Order: sequence, then C-alpha cells, then structure tokens
Amino acid sequence: MLDYSYMELFLPRGTSREAARQLLTEHAEYGHWELHRLRLYSDGSRRVWLRRKIIRAVSTL
Repeated sequence: MLDYSYMELFLPRGTSREAARQLLTEHAEYGHWELHRLRLYSDGSRRVWLRRKIIRAVSTL
C-alpha cells in the first residue's frame, strides 16, 4: 500500500505566475514532490498541496 507525505504551500497574491512555476518546479526536481491540488482564490493568492511517496523498507528476515 502506498503512503504519501504532504506539504502545503501558500503563495500570496503578489507572487507572479513565473515565480510560482519556478518554486513548484524546484520542489518537484529536487524534493521529488508532485502536485496534488492547487486552489486559486479570487484575490489572486494560491494554496498548493504537494505530495510524495513514502517508501518503507520491509524486513526480509
């Protein structure tokens, strides 16, 4: 069964689209995060949920 670790980011309304893209790209490339959900609010702010798989080692003994 897969388990996931979640991280929530809040991007204020002054954040440009390019800056948001760059931030999410860095998290994906270096932290192995994937986009789970993005909510864009009417004031221009964004709330982003990222997730990544938790790999658990199973003992073979």
